[in-house]
Amino acid sequence: AVVSTQSTGTVSCDFQKIFPMGKKLFIGLPGLATDVQTFANELKFHTNLYNLSENRELSPKTFLSMVSNFLYQRRFGPYFIEPVIAGLDPKTDEPFIASTDLIGCPMITNDFVVAGTCLEQLYGMCETLYKPDMQPEELFECISQSLLNAQDRDAYSGWGGVVYVIEPNKITKRELKARQD
Repeated sequence: AVVSTQSTGTVSCDFQKIFPMGKKLFIGLPGLATDVQTFANELKFHTNLYNLSENRELSPKTFLSMVSNFLYQRRFGPYFIEPVIAGLDPKTDEPFIASTDLIGCPMITNDFVVAGTCLEQLYGMCETLYKPDMQPEELFECISQSLLNAQDRDAYSGWGGVVYVIEPNKITKRELKARQD
């Protein structure tokens, strides 16, 4: 599952930060709004190019390498984003989550990754609520409560969120309502 707030701070309250890059592959891009849009468009172009030239779906691990390489190429004038990648392997449906820093250093994990302005609050909530091998509804509840409670403790975050739960046979998108101050 992947979740994001809907605000950019002071400019917009419905800004897209999660982008589909394949049938079961998503990237979340917290960071500077212009860099988010530019990087998402660049990734979509190269993902489509890969799918056409290789005639197969891009795996999450390959996509992470692509993201990491693009960011490292711009290390002296970086995009101000912290990508979070979530997806299922197209062949095995094995879950994959990872993140990178703004110069492309990857971090692959088995449980959860967090990024954005309420990073510290999210770590605390996720460590408290997450447990391995959760069902889709449990995962939705865990991720939703983590985001909403972390937003309550961070003055810069808010305006709800969007949750995508990625399953082998379907993608479920739900919107969360939260404080709007």
